[in-house]
Amino acid sequence: MSYSELYTRYTRVWIPDPDEVWRSAELTKDYKEGDKTLQLRLEDDTILEYPINVQNNQVPFLRNPDILVGENDLTALSHLHEPAVLHNLKVRFLESNHIYTYCGIVLVAINPYEQLPIYGQDVIYAYSGQNMGDMDPHIFAVAEEAYKQMARDEKNQSIIVSGESGAGKTVSAKYAMRYFATVGGSASDTNIEDKVLASSPIMEAIGNAKTTRNDNSSRFGKFIEIGFDKKYHIIGANMRTYLLEKSRVVFQAEDERNYHIFYQLCAAASLPEFKELALTCAEDFYYTSHGGNTTIEGVDDAEDFEKTRQALTLLGVRESHQLSIFKIIASILHLGSVEIQSERDGDSCSIPPKDEHLSNFCHLLGVEHSQMEHWLCHRKLVTTSETYVKTMSLQQVVNARNALAKHIYAQLFSWIVEHINKALHSSLKQHSFIGVLDIYGFETFEINSFEQFCINYANEKLQQQFNSHVFKLEQEEYMKEQIPWTLIDFYDNQPCIDLIEAKLGILDLLDEECKIPKGTDQNWAQKLYERHSNSQHFQKPRMSNTAFIVIHFADKVEYLSDGFLEKNRDTVYEEQINILKASKFPLVADLFQDDKDSVPATSTAKNRSSSKINVRSSRPPMKVSNKEHKKSVGFQFRTSLNLLMETLNATTPHYVRCIKPNDEKLPFHFDPKRAVQQLRACGVLETIRISAAGYPSRWTYHDFFNRYRVLMKKRELANTDKKSICKSVLESLIKNPDKFQFGRTKIFFRAGQVAYLEKLRADKFREATVMIQKTVRGWLQKVKYRRLKAATLTLQRFYRGHLARRLAEHLRRTRAAIVFQKYYRMQRARLAYQRVRRAVVIIQSFTRAMFVRRNYCQILKEHKATIIQKYARGWMARRHFQQQRDAAIVIQCAFRRLKAKQELKALKIEARSAEHLKRLNVGMENKVVQLQRKIDDQNKEFKTLSEQLSAVTSTHAMEVEKLKKELAHYQQNQEADTSLQLQEEVQSLRTELQRAQSERRVLEDAHSRENGELRKRVADLEHENALLKDEKEYLNNQILHQSKAESSQSSVEENLLMKKELEEERSRYQNLVKEYSLLEQRYENLRDEQTPGHRKNPSNQSSLESDSNYPSISTSEIGDTEDALQQVEEIGVEKAAMDMTVFLKLQKRVRELEQERKKLQVQLEKEQQDSKKVQVEQQNGIDVDQDADLAYNSLKRQELESENKKLKNDLNELRKAVADQAMQDNSTHSSPDSYSLLLNQLKLANEELEVRKEEVLILRTQIMNTDQRRLSGKYMEPNINARTSWPNSEKHVDQEDAIEAYHGVCQTNRLLEAQLQAQSLEHEEEVERLKAQVETLKEEMDKQQQTFCQTLLLSPEAQVEFGVQQEISRLTNENLDFKELVEKLEKNERKLKKQLKIYMKKAQELEAAQALAQSDRRHHELTRQVTVQRKEKDFQGMLEYHKEDEALLIRNLVTDLKPQMLSGTVPCLPAYILYMCIRHADYTNDDLKVHSLLSSTINGIKKVLKKHNDDFEMTSFWLSNTCRFLHCLKQYSGDEGFMKQNTPKQNEHCLKNFDLTEYRQVLSDLSIQIYQQLIKIAEGLLQPMIVSAMLENESIQALSGVRPTGYRKRSSSMVDGENSYCLEAIIRQMNSFHTVMCDQGLDPEIILQVFKQLFYMINAVTLNNLLLRKDACSWSTGMQLRYNISQLEEWLRGKNLHQSGAVQTMEPLIQAAQLLQLKKKTPEDAEAICSLCTALSTQQIVKILNLYTPLNEFEERVTVSFIRTIQAQLQERNDPQQLLLDSKHVFPVLFPFNPSALTMDSIHIPACLSLEFLNEV
Repeated sequence: MSYSELYTRYTRVWIPDPDEVWRSAELTKDYKEGDKTLQLRLEDDTILEYPINVQNNQVPFLRNPDILVGENDLTALSHLHEPAVLHNLKVRFLESNHIYTYCGIVLVAINPYEQLPIYGQDVIYAYSGQNMGDMDPHIFAVAEEAYKQMARDEKNQSIIVSGESGAGKTVSAKYAMRYFATVGGSASDTNIEDKVLASSPIMEAIGNAKTTRNDNSSRFGKFIEIGFDKKYHIIGANMRTYLLEKSRVVFQAEDERNYHIFYQLCAAASLPEFKELALTCAEDFYYTSHGGNTTIEGVDDAEDFEKTRQALTLLGVRESHQLSIFKIIASILHLGSVEIQSERDGDSCSIPPKDEHLSNFCHLLGVEHSQMEHWLCHRKLVTTSETYVKTMSLQQVVNARNALAKHIYAQLFSWIVEHINKALHSSLKQHSFIGVLDIYGFETFEINSFEQFCINYANEKLQQQFNSHVFKLEQEEYMKEQIPWTLIDFYDNQPCIDLIEAKLGILDLLDEECKIPKGTDQNWAQKLYERHSNSQHFQKPRMSNTAFIVIHFADKVEYLSDGFLEKNRDTVYEEQINILKASKFPLVADLFQDDKDSVPATSTAKNRSSSKINVRSSRPPMKVSNKEHKKSVGFQFRTSLNLLMETLNATTPHYVRCIKPNDEKLPFHFDPKRAVQQLRACGVLETIRISAAGYPSRWTYHDFFNRYRVLMKKRELANTDKKSICKSVLESLIKNPDKFQFGRTKIFFRAGQVAYLEKLRADKFREATVMIQKTVRGWLQKVKYRRLKAATLTLQRFYRGHLARRLAEHLRRTRAAIVFQKYYRMQRARLAYQRVRRAVVIIQSFTRAMFVRRNYCQILKEHKATIIQKYARGWMARRHFQQQRDAAIVIQCAFRRLKAKQELKALKIEARSAEHLKRLNVGMENKVVQLQRKIDDQNKEFKTLSEQLSAVTSTHAMEVEKLKKELAHYQQNQEADTSLQLQEEVQSLRTELQRAQSERRVLEDAHSRENGELRKRVADLEHENALLKDEKEYLNNQILHQSKAESSQSSVEENLLMKKELEEERSRYQNLVKEYSLLEQRYENLRDEQTPGHRKNPSNQSSLESDSNYPSISTSEIGDTEDALQQVEEIGVEKAAMDMTVFLKLQKRVRELEQERKKLQVQLEKEQQDSKKVQVEQQNGIDVDQDADLAYNSLKRQELESENKKLKNDLNELRKAVADQAMQDNSTHSSPDSYSLLLNQLKLANEELEVRKEEVLILRTQIMNTDQRRLSGKYMEPNINARTSWPNSEKHVDQEDAIEAYHGVCQTNRLLEAQLQAQSLEHEEEVERLKAQVETLKEEMDKQQQTFCQTLLLSPEAQVEFGVQQEISRLTNENLDFKELVEKLEKNERKLKKQLKIYMKKAQELEAAQALAQSDRRHHELTRQVTVQRKEKDFQGMLEYHKEDEALLIRNLVTDLKPQMLSGTVPCLPAYILYMCIRHADYTNDDLKVHSLLSSTINGIKKVLKKHNDDFEMTSFWLSNTCRFLHCLKQYSGDEGFMKQNTPKQNEHCLKNFDLTEYRQVLSDLSIQIYQQLIKIAEGLLQPMIVSAMLENESIQALSGVRPTGYRKRSSSMVDGENSYCLEAIIRQMNSFHTVMCDQGLDPEIILQVFKQLFYMINAVTLNNLLLRKDACSWSTGMQLRYNISQLEEWLRGKNLHQSGAVQTMEPLIQAAQLLQLKKKTPEDAEAICSLCTALSTQQIVKILNLYTPLNEFEERVTVSFIRTIQAQLQERNDPQQLLLDSKHVFPVLFPFNPSALTMDSIHIPACLSLEFLNEV
């Protein structure tokens, strides 16, 4: 096509611009042949004449149509050139905030300088398994492509990430490794993927630093090989590093920092484990303060250091090695701060002897201080004849120190990398690997040195490999499509590479110059000028003789040769290295032991060529071979680079080019100049040029047909072969056949041809639009005329109507006036009449009121007279009553006075009695003793005060004497001028002496006053004591007279005590009577019942268990209980349970009496022993009365024991009577006899209990008397002696009286003493117990404190892990305790079950014996019983099997069962069969059988599910059966909450003996596991269909023609003929799910939850793909989604599943579809979107709007301002930061109780199950 066809009016072009690089303009005039300029209009409406030269091809670049702007792949653009690429990247970056864009096989990544939520786990899962062209560009898509090709082609892959500093290379590489770690996680528990990710913070700490361009710039290159096994799981990794920037250790430019690890270590210097490092803040060290600012905004160095330590720990670096590493790093800081002083001569220098930094350096590295101090300032020179030491100047020493610091850091860096590789190494065989190369991009600065030269050299090699690979892919694509191709000319940078690395190239000449002892940078530069001046890629600067220019593929770079030789040599003095080798720390020594080639050899002797002295000889050295020289840095870098290129060439490379959008690090700010510079340097434009040289635009025949069918004619569309149609159309539209080629599946176009077709399509649409507009405008005019005509007729009609209405209105008004007059006159007449009527009514009312008031006054007067009479008569009656009452009171007072005198006389007599005096005198003896003790205490206090007073007096006297001596001494020694001072001191001393004397007098007065008070108190106490003695003598006399009264009174007290106890026993008896009445009532209820029930009684069972576990049951009682249980088993539980309560209560009462009897017996035995001891001690013997009492007590005890046995026999008879009555309950004539027998037995038992109580009370009284007498006899003699020896007794007292009086006091004392001792013992025990608890708590607290201290030293993650471990250990201990308790309870339970089995056997034997002993008289009853037994043989819903058949049962019913075998039978038949087997085991009370069957069933189900983990039908089958089994266990458990819907027949099928609550919980957990497996299988079947059916398939056929251009799918992982699904496939699959679940009887509630979960998954997968696909965000996709969702909703309603909540889970997808179809222009549209899209988050709404693609050129894009408006209105939302929905989310499942209406006896077992060994019971 000619220029005149392309450059027409309204064509948009790109012109150069100095500020924006390229600027858009529009032609205002058609270009004609011969024109020298183009008439252009800029975007600001400026008119410009742009000069052109057609012959030299100097014409502006054409701009792509708007429909192609924002494409995901730059090669899909029609016009491929620099401005189109730059504009497309700018639009995607600024308007859509898309940082990733494809450029063929290259992923262009622009650094947003902002954290984006597009790297989460959900995004990784969204890209996993997808083709590279199906989703939006992303680093995860490149990683997935590499992973997929490795798995499919079994070939190693590599991802090459390049870009300049600050472009985001490290972050991109990190995200790629994170993707591999997530997708290809390790198959074992080694967590190798975590270790791979953990290497990143370590390498960033030791290899990254802040630069002017990047806060986290990688100052080295690295290549990480991630190894995979045959199953493509990560098994290990390996890291190779390149060209560490060692110079940064000793020097940083302004506003830059050293490596991060130095600042991190300084930030953590305050930690206790780092005290020995002697570090302070980073500003205090020379090596970390060059750049000025030592901090980075938003970065916490201490926190990053903690992450580094955690990563080292995760990679297996021991704490000791970590500390050694930190010591080495700290030593480098101290080395840089060593102070070096220059001497006066200038040729030597020294270090101060007390330099702290040097001392710290030597201490941290474990080297000798003196040697290091010496060799830092000196060097050794070796000549042929001698070796001598020479001093160095200040600059030489500084250089040597810096070289040593760089060498130490480089060695440490290598050591860390080596250990990381060891930690990531795996012993397993590596099948394949994916390499991630994070290497520096092309660099050019104002001053470029050796580092930039090596970096650019590496980029030249990588660019060459990239160009050849791109060309190779283009060639493969053409060959695959079988089209002819010609050799494409692409830039070959091999000459530039040869310039650098070829023989006598730049690096070779540099190495040769380094070998020369006196070689200099200037000589090397001159050699370069001489050798390469004719090279096309080498130039010499005009103004410099020490610099040179290399023309790289990206740009010209000028290098300054200063420092090249030194950096290439990497010189370090051997003496310093030898000192480090001799370090006492192993790690430091190991760093330099193997460093054979680290220092170049300079020795002249051949035999001494291994010397590592890095100095220049004073004379020309002897020539040595190259093998004896150390390899230079350039040679090492070239070798490692060649190895890297060999590795990359052996892999399939994938390219990521990182672009830095601006130098200010502003988020989403695009600088076109910087972007273009990097695009040229990274090879993106070269890729575009290669693509443009061939056929860059490629369309499939189907897409081309759908897009350009408007250009086809009707006769061409009649052909059914789309391929032939496309060929004919293209041949007619594009005349030049070289502009396109027809491939096997695609059409290939030259650059610009798609734009030309788009122009033709737009012209076609424009013509059609004009035709449509012409027709529509004519139709509109016709419509307007008809509207005007209709309006005129309407106006005429309305005007005529108005005139008619006005006439009618006049007539109505005239008639209305007449009507108004009529009604007005009528109203006036009515008002006059009403006024007269109201006056008459008022007169009548007043007259009638007057007559009524008169009558009221008369009645009121009569009423008041009546009231006066009433009150007068009442007053007279009250006065008469008061007179009579006063007389009665006088008589009562006289009588009461007489009675009071008599009572007073009796009280006086009682007051003179001995008992009264005894009560008054209680405690006097104790009071006297207390007063005596108090006097003694006061005397002791007085004595103490006296001693203190004497001591104070003596001290005072000594001080006075001392002061006098000092005064005399001062008087002798002092002269006349000091006399005044001495007099003042004497005066002060006299004042102090007077004050002391006054204080002494006060003390003496207080002492004398207190002494007088004490004496007075003593006299009072003696007087009081005398009075007490007199009163005591009087009391003794009274006691003699009142001895008889005392004995009688004591008997009265005993009677009162007996009465009290009798009252208590009476209350107990009343309780028994109440229980008896309850028993009687229950017996009446029992007799009323006709047939026995089958429901167990939990309360009786619990009471039986509690009584059986009672610890004080005797052997006889156990035997009685066994007899009772036998009878209970004979007559049945239900009949005997009604009378068992009385039996148990009586038995309990018997046990209480038996215990009381035993206690009394033990007390009697103790008394007998005590009496025997008294007999031995006292020879007078025991009284006859006491022997009689003891004999009586023994006899009484024997009688009580016999009565107790008798009572037991009666109880046994009572039990037998209850059993006989229960057995004969059917015979009505025997019921009264048994009932009367029961009453008689109960009455006899109550009488016996009363007699037993009385005897116990008598026995207690006698024991108490005996004990008192024994104690009185025992302490008689001592008390007598004590009484007769009272020192203060003045009168003689009778000995017997004294003994009796003293006995009471002694007995009281003994009782009080016993109580005090008991309380003291209890107190001591309590104190001991509390002390033990305190000790225990202290120990626990110490342990917890130690644990807490240890925890504080750990990292936050380690603290959490340690806390979890502590909690686990605590819970384990508690579980062990609970386990022991459970074992004890189980042991007790087994014991009781054994007893119960024994009782059941005895009951069966007894029942058989009774059946044989039946008489002929009860023949009729026997017949009836036989009939009942025959009925029991009918099927009762139980299945019996033998223990050995259990495995066969599980195999036939669970393991080998197929769901198809049970088609047509009752749903969930296995669950019913299992329950019937469980019920029979419960019926036979076989707990082992129940446990074994349930465990085998659960294990069998798990085994089946594990075997069929991908079979939906099998999983659904066992989910329904497990749920039904669980429902059966609940329905027939006996719990009332589950039995509400049961029929009486179903209640008979309940379990009787076992509570299976724990197994119900196990089955519930198993059901949840099966449900989750079912969901997993269903999702696995549906997920491959979702995207194709919901987004890609054309459900509405008319929308395909307007679909926009799609991706240029260049993914090599795509497979031809991929499966595509439609919506009907999803519906068919869900129909299959629904049919299977319904046929297998799954609960409807669970089916609803299943489809709710599946619909949520459909929603999540579809929406996530929509958010990650630009081609899917269009109006047509929204229409397709609306249609598909409506079809799914219709299916839900058809299956009656609309109540499941599935539609609500689809709400985000519904709103997304609506968002795609809504208008997106005005603020009203934004408000409508915000109010509509409530289920979508703000990020999702903005993402969809950014991705929205117009259908054609007539539709406008969503503007940036509109998106900003949406964001502003949605700021108040608190939406989560997650962009994608969690497709793995599972809703909580609920299993509601769903009882069955079937009865167990109605279930038939089919023969196909092979369960013939089951017997129906």
